[in-house]
Amino acid sequence: MLHSREEILHITKQLVHMESVVNTDGEKTIASSLYSIISNYPYFRGHADQVLLQPTANDHMERYNVLAFVKGTKGNSNRTVILMGHMDTVDTFDFQHLQHVACSPEELMEHLKGEQLPSTVKADLESGDWLFGRGALDMKSGLASHLYLLKYYANHPEELKGNLLFLAACDEEDSSHGILSAIPLLKSWKREKGFEYVAAINSDFVAPAFAGDENRYIYKGTVGKLLPTFLVQGAETHVGSCFEGFDPNFIAAELTNQINYNPHLCDDAHGEVTHPPVSLKQTDLKPAYTTQTALAAYVYYNFFTHSWSPAEVLETLKGEAYIAFERAIEKLQQRYQQFGQLRGKSPAPLGWKPRVLTYEEMENRLKKEHGEPFIQHIQAFKDFLLQQENLDTRLFSVYIVEEAWKWMTDKTPAIILFYASLYSPRVDLSEDNEKEATLIKALEKAVTELQPNYSHPLVTRNFFPHISDMSFVAIRDSQADIQAVIQNSPSWGSKHFVPYEDIRELNIPVINIGPYGMDAHKRLERVEMTYSFEIVPNLTKRVIELLGM
Repeated sequence: MLHSREEILHITKQLVHMESVVNTDGEKTIASSLYSIISNYPYFRGHADQVLLQPTANDHMERYNVLAFVKGTKGNSNRTVILMGHMDTVDTFDFQHLQHVACSPEELMEHLKGEQLPSTVKADLESGDWLFGRGALDMKSGLASHLYLLKYYANHPEELKGNLLFLAACDEEDSSHGILSAIPLLKSWKREKGFEYVAAINSDFVAPAFAGDENRYIYKGTVGKLLPTFLVQGAETHVGSCFEGFDPNFIAAELTNQINYNPHLCDDAHGEVTHPPVSLKQTDLKPAYTTQTALAAYVYYNFFTHSWSPAEVLETLKGEAYIAFERAIEKLQQRYQQFGQLRGKSPAPLGWKPRVLTYEEMENRLKKEHGEPFIQHIQAFKDFLLQQENLDTRLFSVYIVEEAWKWMTDKTPAIILFYASLYSPRVDLSEDNEKEATLIKALEKAVTELQPNYSHPLVTRNFFPHISDMSFVAIRDSQADIQAVIQNSPSWGSKHFVPYEDIRELNIPVINIGPYGMDAHKRLERVEMTYSFEIVPNLTKRVIELLGM
């Protein structure tokens, strides 16, 4: 067993102190610091060409990845294991009056001793085995574990047959510019240096699956994530004649009622079930107050997948949207009738009919009707929007759909379904694939060997339940599946792009062995040190060894 606790604790505190909130200059600062730390290891002073500060590509700001690799001297193998993680964190606003110490674990913990805390949190704080602070869990302790192993093998290359590649990426918490920028480099190193990527080991945080869960989970793959978005086009009217129009907010509300928390929209694979969809934003597009109802509204939902393809999700949600639209019409008609009765009248049916289109269906219709003028107009509109560098990708997509809608001949109320952000593909390991089967076997043996050294169960699962960069080193979707994403993503190729075919070419089996803790993305974020600083690095090292490295 490696005696890693104190050194990883030191590295974790060092990294936490470097405030690196996503989309701030802190990302650039931590990358530069990490690059300097690695460059000063004796091994890398003699192999300066094996550590790299890599700028991100097609990014709206300056930031970097840090990559470094150790070439083993035990043999002459090209087998390469990637240790991957991210440097950025979410913001610290949730710490409120303690924001000034959010990235200073010792000071934060002193302040917390004077706070009213839940009994379990208080027990953790007093135990001496938990470290608090923004990024302590997600995921600077995991990065610290990887950094420890990089340094270990840099000091002992004679214990390594192949290559160990360390990758610290930026921007995992937002748009994955870091890992997406690293993909071409990994591909070129495969070609130029002969690297044979046998596995990637991510070290993102793990947490209880339910209250009272004592398991420490290791994941053989990751959940997929889509952002299905619905632009609801209504029929505007003065509020004094409200039944003469159709409020898109009314339809959007029914849509959320149909989709939000719906267990029927959970994806079950390998006996594991995703969380149901939940709305992340819902609003109309009125720029200011008027007494006219809104013309359009939009809503988007987080949607996890284990086995469903993006095309299957579109088809399923198109059906759900149709049901919601029918219910909205039915409710509106009922209320119109009730209103008429109050006024002593019997109003005629309103005549609205449900209409749901995917963006691909609408765009194909418009291209057929209007041809080149429409194509050129939408491209010019995209170019105009791109000049607004800080425009959110999701809103960029909504604006494109809204602009395309203006070209529709039939402007009666409708729902347009599309994807407003990048698709993070689902990944799992299969016994039918030799490389993946080897990794599964190595992981299971390592878990069996390490279990006696720890009091809580070490349990393997198939799908890491949170969004992570693991989605961008391997892919299960076919080219046809990916086309469904491309054709229904209005911002594709302009505001965002993912080199899915490069990922398919790499297709690196990936697992997650990460630190254990509680309350990630919350002010009481904390990491358990015994598991995270002792078991995690030893378990990771044993997997590396069992892979024939």
